[in-house]
Amino acid sequence: MIQPAPQPAFSLAEARHLVKDLFTPRPLLYWADFLGSAIGGMVCFALVRRRLEPFSLAQGIVFVICCLLFYRAVLFTHEMTHLRQNEFRMFRIVWNLLCGIPMLMPSFTYYTHVEHHMRKYFGTDHDGEYIPLGTQSPWNIAWYLCQPFWLPIAAVIRFMLLTPLTWISPQIRDWALKHASSMIMDPTYIRPLPTRKVLLIFRLQELLCFLWCMGVATAMYLGIVPPLGFLATAYSVSVVILFLNALRTLGAHRYTNDEGQMTFVEQMLDSVNYPNRPFLSALWAPVGLRFHALHHLFPSMPYHNLAEAHERLMRDLPADSPYRQTESPSLFAALRELYRNARENSARSRAYRPLRHTGLGGQSLSAN
Repeated sequence: MIQPAPQPAFSLAEARHLVKDLFTPRPLLYWADFLGSAIGGMVCFALVRRRLEPFSLAQGIVFVICCLLFYRAVLFTHEMTHLRQNEFRMFRIVWNLLCGIPMLMPSFTYYTHVEHHMRKYFGTDHDGEYIPLGTQSPWNIAWYLCQPFWLPIAAVIRFMLLTPLTWISPQIRDWALKHASSMIMDPTYIRPLPTRKVLLIFRLQELLCFLWCMGVATAMYLGIVPPLGFLATAYSVSVVILFLNALRTLGAHRYTNDEGQMTFVEQMLDSVNYPNRPFLSALWAPVGLRFHALHHLFPSMPYHNLAEAHERLMRDLPADSPYRQTESPSLFAALRELYRNARENSARSRAYRPLRHTGLGGQSLSAN
């Protein structure tokens, strides 16, 4: 890991005091935002498939809107992970029925995100949502950005073919739970087996995903749904969503840690905020994820209050506060910095020590 210069002290208590009134979620806003995004995405999906002239400008515009709306709806899974378990129960059910199950990314696949926020795990081998790409070859970044093209196919295999096998084979079940049931960034990550109670949730959501796949397959076989048109549109939308998320994930952290646990300030400085161009930033990092460093400071703060919280902290924290170093002017600037670090540090890293992570694979829709 690049050794940073000594940093001024950071007071978490002082920061929390400045934003102490911003931790209450607004349920009506959650419902309106999610339902508007999900239903709007469905309408646009139907227009792209049936109502608009193929390869027309209108179809292209509606397709982009469809992807952005579904992308926003999907990323509410990140917000749900940080809500208290006894809160928003109906919201979680509806999210899975309208989004998680049809997108083949049910909420149980994101339960591991809490490990990304544990101080002793962040940036280590136990963090499935972190790879030190800033110290590796730039080709690893390029390879990571190739993952969206095969992940939709892998999801169908996981829930349509592998799921029924888990019902009859304990060995396949355990392998699937450990290696093929997490929305993560590091493919070497092994997920701990769930408790018996949590396993019931896994199995129910797996069953619903399987039934969804079989229902779509039956509809295409009977001619109710045109196979080519539906599959082409669904695959294209999935790839765009996953690619946007891959870019967002690359911009969420600086990915320079490959030496184990980090201090609290190091973790904060490894994360990035994007306060500029709020409309554009909210498109590629929706549901508050453009304030990623702030989110790591206060994971339970609802997404709709993050902008206000960031403004207060930048205004009222001391002039030399390390928090001020978390801002980046744009996603392009952050990606350029990541590439430059990878290019400059990979040779140096190979010269004196092996890399901690070597593989790349499934990516996270939050993870960060």
